[in-house]
Amino acid sequence: MTTIKNQVFDQERAFYGAQSLSLTDCAFDGEADGESACKESSDVSALRCFFNLRYPFWHCKGVTVKESTLSSLCRAPFWYSENITVKGTKLHGTKAFRECQNIVISSCDILSEECFWLSRRISVEDCAATGEYFMFRAADLTLRRLSFRGKYSFQYIQNALLEECELDTKDAFWHASNVTLRGCRIKGEYLAWYSENLTLEDCEIEGTQPFCYCKGLRLINCKMKNTDLCFEKSEVEATVTTPIDSVKNILLGAVRAPAVLEVIRDDPSYQGSVIIE
Repeated sequence: MTTIKNQVFDQERAFYGAQSLSLTDCAFDGEADGESACKESSDVSALRCFFNLRYPFWHCKGVTVKESTLSSLCRAPFWYSENITVKGTKLHGTKAFRECQNIVISSCDILSEECFWLSRRISVEDCAATGEYFMFRAADLTLRRLSFRGKYSFQYIQNALLEECELDTKDAFWHASNVTLRGCRIKGEYLAWYSENLTLEDCEIEGTQPFCYCKGLRLINCKMKNTDLCFEKSEVEATVTTPIDSVKNILLGAVRAPAVLEVIRDDPSYQGSVIIE
């Protein structure tokens, strides 16, 4: 393994095609403004490094980044790469991951628009993230204790488990399929429209017009707050432990709750039930 410490690199493709490379306390920054520092590399590790230039890890196999900073100028750092581990790091460049696979992220601060697009087999634990269109068309996800803020998140995702997450997000989980949320708090408007096989267990949900046009929707022991016009044209089986503001035109299934302030049935073709327990 080649070991490099306490150096600064600003040239184009500084380590193009490198194999078995260890970088410690290095910086990728400078007047030459070179891109693609470690493109086409394999078995690369970076510890306490500073990345301030674009596209450092494209087409890479085996990348570990710890206790480092990828600045807002480090645009699109991980594209078309696999077997990536990032821990205790600031990921602040836009479009941080695109078409990557086998990604493990823990204890990171993520500030990135359009992050994790079209990526697969992603594990995220104990992270805070901000951005729009987060995880668009991503698949095979395990997310634990993620605190997320931003619009249009988790759209078109497939095969996902979210546990103990805090989500402040609008238009989330649209067209999502085969997704389970456990012990999560979700705040935002228009939640999970057009989703399929979405299950929420012991979750808290807040925001107008959730769960419309859904198929195979299940809520198990969930709380709902400031939720009106819920479940419109959806197939749903729901057990809610708090009053619901209003429910509208359930397609099929039943919603059970201690109270529903308004039940709207203005189309006789929708046969779903509201059961007060």
